Amino acid sequence: MPHLQTQPNFGAGQPAPLRAYTPGDDFYDLLIDTHRGLDDDTSRLVNARLILLLANHIGDMAVLREAMAAARHGITPDTTTP
Repeated sequence: MPHLQTQPNFGAGQPAPLRAYTPGDDFYDLLIDTHRGLDDDTSRLVNARLILLLANHIGDMAVLREAMAAARHGITPDTTTP
């Protein structure tokens, strides 16, 4: 059964990068570029769409449950809203 990959996994199985930074940095740059010029509401919409697209790509409910639990871990609920 697949498990959630929590260790750096960008570029796994590919040749080592030639630059001083890692393929994970390339992902971060791409993510920032995806949001560049968007207001907060539109940026949240892009994030929601990205989550759904990636969840569909993963397609394994056990992995998705594990990812959601890991994302929520250590986050306290907002008790300031009625």
